[in-house]
Amino acid sequence: MTQESLTVGVGLISVGWMGKLHSRAYQTVPYAYPELGLATRLIIAADTEPSRVDYARKILGFAEGTTDYHDVLNHPEVDVVSICAPNFLHAEIGIAAAKAGKHFWIEKPVGRGYEETAAVQEAAVDAGVITSIGYNYRHAPAVEHARQLIAEGRLGRITNVRAVFFSGYASEPNGALSWRFNRKLAGTGVLADLFSHATDLCQYVVGPIAEVTALTSTVYTQRPKLAMGSGTHFAVIENGEMGQVENEDYAAALVRFGPSARGAGAVGTIESSRVAVGPECGYQIEVYGTEGSLKWDFERMNELKVCLGRNNDEQGYTTVNASPRHGDYSHFQPGPGNSMSFDDLKVIEAKKFLVAVTGGVQENSNIHDAASAAAIVSAAEASSLSGQWQKIDEIHGTTAARA
Repeated sequence: MTQESLTVGVGLISVGWMGKLHSRAYQTVPYAYPELGLATRLIIAADTEPSRVDYARKILGFAEGTTDYHDVLNHPEVDVVSICAPNFLHAEIGIAAAKAGKHFWIEKPVGRGYEETAAVQEAAVDAGVITSIGYNYRHAPAVEHARQLIAEGRLGRITNVRAVFFSGYASEPNGALSWRFNRKLAGTGVLADLFSHATDLCQYVVGPIAEVTALTSTVYTQRPKLAMGSGTHFAVIENGEMGQVENEDYAAALVRFGPSARGAGAVGTIESSRVAVGPECGYQIEVYGTEGSLKWDFERMNELKVCLGRNNDEQGYTTVNASPRHGDYSHFQPGPGNSMSFDDLKVIEAKKFLVAVTGGVQENSNIHDAASAAAIVSAAEASSLSGQWQKIDEIHGTTAARA
């Protein structure tokens, strides 16, 4: 890391959609946050597909490319590493990055269950490296405003919470049997993929979840087989050989928030589906209190529905447009009504990571947040099998909202 303008050397592992997005986010940080004096250099990118390595060098602007991710971790000019590989490689690469002394930004889920995630957590703590997790939705300015309203007590005592993450990426019955449906490669299904995002948002806004009871179902138990590396989970195969889906398509849970939460003792529901017809990225959170409530929907991410006060002359929700007064909005748009995007949220995520890496305030999500989400996912799966409530030990060091 050079000192002239705090230039950070970047390494990338896996050059898919998310790898490209990480790369653009790093490059955008100096433009969106010039006051930080941060600069980035794209040093080396790794992918098992040579054409993607070429893309990383020729299009994304990395100085070097390789088909072996260890070359990224061993490169002396790399300060931070983005880990954007498929889920089943996350833990292996995360542990290796920690042992190599590299700060890393890793997509979720960090492991195929709590045990793998905890192993990455232990390695990162032992190595003293800074971590950041791909919980990008929490950075929406409307969500940051919701978190602030709750922290200020504007909703009164929090009574109940509702979170939903519905997607239709697997709603096609002939959608390919990709690695996402294989337990050995993906671990759980929608629990790790979408439910974990919803749990993170609930904890970020309201506080730690202490208990859960859940149920799951698999809507499509068989899908046509797909050769590894030949397509994505969006591929549709007609009249193909069928294989078994090994994890769940839908999950629902009742939760209770713990004593340290801003909503201590509050209850809630969390639902997720990957086979819903209609919602494409239907990610919503609703928080209700004794003095008001609020609603947010990612498909309208620049709006927050707010109702404050029980005895107002005008009842119902007010639509609050995200504005320069909320979160990091002012770094992207000059005034309300100018929409931010999914990609902008990854820029905010990159900024928070780089600020933490260079010795600034640590507002980034971290490996403890990932371990906490994984613990809830594991508890939800255990409950779906036993039919019993599961208690969840609070994990320290998270960025969950606290009283």
